[in-house]
Amino acid sequence: MPNRLIDETSPYLLQHANNPVDWYPWGPEALERAASEDKPILLSVGYSACHWCHVMERESFENRDIAQQMNESFVSVKVDREERPDIDSIYMTAVQAMTGRGGWPMTVFLTPAGKPFYGGTYFPPQDRGGMPGFPRVLDAMANAYRENRDAIARAADGLLEQMERVSAFSPHSARLAASTDLSRAFAGLASQFDDKHGGLGMEPKFPQPMVYEFLLRYHVRTGDLRALGIVELTLDRMAMGGIYDQLGGGFHRYSTDAFWLAPHFEKMLYDNALLAKLYLHAYQATGKPLYRRVVEETLDYVTREMTDPSGGFYSAQDADSEGEEGKYFIWRPEEVVKVLGRRDAEVVNRHYGVTEVGNFEGRSILHLVDSTPDPADRLGMTEDEVAEVVCRSRPKLLEARELRVKPGLDDKVITAWNGLMLGAFAEAAAVLDRPDYAAIAARNAAFLLSALRRGGRLLRSYKGGRAGGQGYLEDYAFVISGLLSLHEASFEERWLREAISLTRDMAALFGDPREEGVFYDTAHDHEKLIVRPRDISDNAIPCGSSMAADVLIRVAVITGDDDLRRIAAASIRSASPLLERAPIGAGQWLSALDLYLSSPKEIVIVGAVSDARTRSLLAEVHRGYSPNRVLLGHPGDTDPPADLPLLEGRGMIGGSPTAYVCERYVCDLPVTTPSELAAQLS
Repeated sequence: MPNRLIDETSPYLLQHANNPVDWYPWGPEALERAASEDKPILLSVGYSACHWCHVMERESFENRDIAQQMNESFVSVKVDREERPDIDSIYMTAVQAMTGRGGWPMTVFLTPAGKPFYGGTYFPPQDRGGMPGFPRVLDAMANAYRENRDAIARAADGLLEQMERVSAFSPHSARLAASTDLSRAFAGLASQFDDKHGGLGMEPKFPQPMVYEFLLRYHVRTGDLRALGIVELTLDRMAMGGIYDQLGGGFHRYSTDAFWLAPHFEKMLYDNALLAKLYLHAYQATGKPLYRRVVEETLDYVTREMTDPSGGFYSAQDADSEGEEGKYFIWRPEEVVKVLGRRDAEVVNRHYGVTEVGNFEGRSILHLVDSTPDPADRLGMTEDEVAEVVCRSRPKLLEARELRVKPGLDDKVITAWNGLMLGAFAEAAAVLDRPDYAAIAARNAAFLLSALRRGGRLLRSYKGGRAGGQGYLEDYAFVISGLLSLHEASFEERWLREAISLTRDMAALFGDPREEGVFYDTAHDHEKLIVRPRDISDNAIPCGSSMAADVLIRVAVITGDDDLRRIAAASIRSASPLLERAPIGAGQWLSALDLYLSSPKEIVIVGAVSDARTRSLLAEVHRGYSPNRVLLGHPGDTDPPADLPLLEGRGMIGGSPTAYVCERYVCDLPVTTPSELAAQLS
């Protein structure tokens, strides 16, 4: 018999709908039952592409004896962390405070009032490797709740007080960060750099795109070649490694080794959005064709495999297929021979490091071999000849791979992550002159603003025609950022107006009226939880607050609203202790600080995007990497709106598309040619 999860839309919850566990989704029904029966809550949090979540399900949640223990002693609640980042954030903070570490699956024991008193991550079905078996943990927690209620209440109350203190941090107790903080952050990050293989630290290695975005900015600000070198080596090695899908494009979650070779094979939408933008910016900064190729292959992968017919982008692809991690992506030499024939297979196997021994459980993860002598020399071929064989072989191998059992697809649409990918497609459309990417971005924006908005408010997720869940701070901030990029690519006023409106909504819904600059992750009318979550660390994705600071500054420039800039400054001030203590967890904050400390160039281009002369001016704007600028476009077929100071009085000169380069609303003479614009931009 299915349990209550059968009526949910989350693929992760549906994966557990036929467990013998009497699962509840998070909600009043579960909390009321726990209170009425005086039972503790067993909260289990994970996500659909999580390998160890699948393992714990197979070992424990499908085990009838363990399920019986859970059903007799607890009210068991399953949460998809991607749909409910507030629940995940609150209880992950608790688990980290109790154990010093966190991760998924997350297992937390709560009082009926929702207060945590014990937690951990994965538990095996029996004692193993120094970890207690899950049945033993269940017995211990059930007995403790029955026999040591007072001790549990004291521990839970003490932990809750600690969590409330963290959430209530005031920006007025911190100083406003300055350019010296950027220098100290760079020094701290550079000290962790792996000069041989790229990346920060040793193994495992995570992509950490926001950190490298900051380093690119630092290079632009200071001219420091070391900062640029760190970015280039890391991006080169990642693009050559197994963390990058050499056939299909797109990045896996992270590398389990120091060499970027053996990944954790799940593919997340947010990683690919952030990395596509990072490689795009690196292409602008360096002109390297490799970086452009990675951008286009990644976005083409998202178009091919991660796009819903409605225009939304799916959340993730699993690491596992047929119960084995990575099986879909790895190869044996004879499999390549079968697809390509012996001669081309010899070239391709050498190029991608496919061997009889293999590099992953007897088979090979495709990667670009970096060895001496060069593979081309060993084959008696030129580099161009090798490249031609590889180029014609990739689609054949990809077609053959498509016949395999594919990893599971999490086909729900998360608003925040779609905002990130919207921005990636929009920026790539502008920089690479790809109208097809602009069309994909516009379709996604229209979908988000219709299917994922109700009563003027953004919603969190969508699947199968059903949208729900109040939007979080990150949903608003990421979508605003994406809409601003889409306006830059299309010049459509609609997207700009939506971004400005959502920015004001964001400030009203998530800002603390008592403490200017404090943003919470949930709106003021959100479901009441044990604390109102406020995560200010940039982790796999930017935190909502750091992205909010960035868009507040940009919208302040566009609208001339100094109140928005002041709120952004207070928000950055609230993160200054994090910038000093852990810059690796503050990449987006550092970029927001760099933007705040700069005097952004204000660029206005008046002319139709369909006009080749307009596109030539845009190409000049996007030729180099200039992160601290705001670009507004107007098609020029109507009078510019009077309420946007940057557009006021701006028109075409002599009927030609025209560019204006300004600083603090004071502009140089208007220009109509790319060479004149290049001179002003430099």
